[in-house]
Amino acid sequence: MASSRNLEGNYHVFLSFRGTDVRKNFLSHLYAALEREGIYTYVDTEELQKGEQITPALMKAIQDSRIAVIIFSEDYASSPWCLEEVVKIMECKEQRNLVVLPVFYKIKPQEVRTPRQSYQKAMIKHERKFGKDSEKVNKWKKALFDAGNLSGWDFNDEHEADLIKRMVKGISMQLRRTPLDVAKHPVGIHPRVVGLESMLNLESDNVLMIGLWGQGGIGKTTLAKALYNDIFRRFEASCFLANVRETSKDSKDLVPLQEKLLSEILLGKELTVSSVDGGINLIKDRLCRKKVLLVLDDVNDLKQLNALAREREWFGKGSRIIITTRDSHLLAVHGIEKDHVYEVETLEDGEALELFNKHAFLRNNEIVIKQDFVNSVLHYASGLPLALEVLGSFLCGRSEQEWENALDKLAKIPDKNINDVLKVSYDGLEDYAKEIFLDIACFFKGRSIKHITEVLNSCHSCTTIGVQVLVERSLITIERGEIQMHDLIQLMGMDIVKRPGDPREGSRLWLYEDICDVLSGDMGSNAITAIVLDLPTTEVIYIAPNALRNMRRLRLLIMINVHNSFQGPIRLPNELRWFQWPECASSVLEFPPGPKKLVRLDLRKSNIQVAIDQFKVRI
Repeated sequence: MASSRNLEGNYHVFLSFRGTDVRKNFLSHLYAALEREGIYTYVDTEELQKGEQITPALMKAIQDSRIAVIIFSEDYASSPWCLEEVVKIMECKEQRNLVVLPVFYKIKPQEVRTPRQSYQKAMIKHERKFGKDSEKVNKWKKALFDAGNLSGWDFNDEHEADLIKRMVKGISMQLRRTPLDVAKHPVGIHPRVVGLESMLNLESDNVLMIGLWGQGGIGKTTLAKALYNDIFRRFEASCFLANVRETSKDSKDLVPLQEKLLSEILLGKELTVSSVDGGINLIKDRLCRKKVLLVLDDVNDLKQLNALAREREWFGKGSRIIITTRDSHLLAVHGIEKDHVYEVETLEDGEALELFNKHAFLRNNEIVIKQDFVNSVLHYASGLPLALEVLGSFLCGRSEQEWENALDKLAKIPDKNINDVLKVSYDGLEDYAKEIFLDIACFFKGRSIKHITEVLNSCHSCTTIGVQVLVERSLITIERGEIQMHDLIQLMGMDIVKRPGDPREGSRLWLYEDICDVLSGDMGSNAITAIVLDLPTTEVIYIAPNALRNMRRLRLLIMINVHNSFQGPIRLPNELRWFQWPECASSVLEFPPGPKKLVRLDLRKSNIQVAIDQFKVRI
């Protein structure tokens, strides 16, 4: 038998050894220990028939293994067969990311690298046979040098049982480095991974940090997992720290994350971290010579980065640190240049349709759904993978009537599973930025940045920085001078403002029916801070005499193509900053006594008269 068990032609471990040195003692004990752990191991049993050329079967066994353990013993280099194995193993390390773990059995690593002593004698013998400048011998020397420089296990005077115990534990930890589950249907992932690998420049020995930035639900974590799976075997160690924001939210500090990072990269060594500062020193000390792949997923606070990956110098040459976040400013503050920030975008139309179909329509699905309904869902999701997956799974197997009913509901109430993910970005804003976001979501999506800034400056003192923060948090974009946002993010903002069944309790009014209900019956309340109604054609509404004055916190009033049927004075609160009502039919604006805060009064094409002396502040 060539192996303890053959798992569909794949082996966990390939053992390379010189039988005359170790077969009847160390090797047999190691093999038995691996067998007890369920580790499927290839051990060649045809050594006595070995010639100088490695057989195709042995080459395939190396290629089919996840780990190669090379037992460098005293007489190892005297065997051309063993040297050919080392050459093939090191080739697979470079080409297929084979994990290579050397064991220096009763010899020192420098004897293999230099070579010295028995290894030097063996190479001299090979040079005499094949020639001093033989390509074959030079390949053997290089393979020995490269393998001898790898981190592994030294065995000199300790008990073999102790070494084998350490080896089995280390091999077990390496085998735990398995690919992550990416997604049930990873549509559109591969081309993005290719682009990211180019950005990572994996051939460089420099330590590089990159950011994956985008709105919630856009697939940053999915993309990071796929990238991790594609490259993690090229590193000595790797760690994917998922949900950093959520994991550290309820912790007193970041110690648990530091301990997990150290444990995964140091392959199971359990280090006790007493404090964040202590953890920082441990990370710097233990990882500065290791080539590691570290993914920090869903980071939202600079404290997290400072505790886990503050400096490139904390990690060994060739290391890569990948950070996923909704906040591009966080990446900039951490020193990640713009050309190392990958903006994750929504799916293309064809990709969106493919992803939705995979979730909504099973192979044995016999229900026929109108294409119009499918198109409505695609329009609603607007390429957001989270929405496509959630809605596809929800609608799967449902009748056409249920689809229609679900679409009617979504037009009024956002899906909770989608909304909760998107709202995380809003919850992380400071109060001033929340107010600016809600104004844009309810009133100003698609309007020019110049106009929006002018209007909001009358109400907020931090509009410019607030808009920039919203861009950095992936809540809005600025395209061709206009502010845009994903439809689902806009719906999320509107949902925050709305109070089911009672428009008076919401802070903003923008729907025709709600505004008519509130203004026609003196229903105004202190909760309402802004009213914007921009109609495509002229409509007439009735405004009760004191409806607006009762809104004591009203700061913004814009009425476009709105005529009021009530001809009396329009009574306004002193908090009002912006009044824009072209073609208003009323004749008089009245404010109560006291200081006014009005900074913009737009009376174009209106018959309004304003008593200037009632203002105590400049218009």
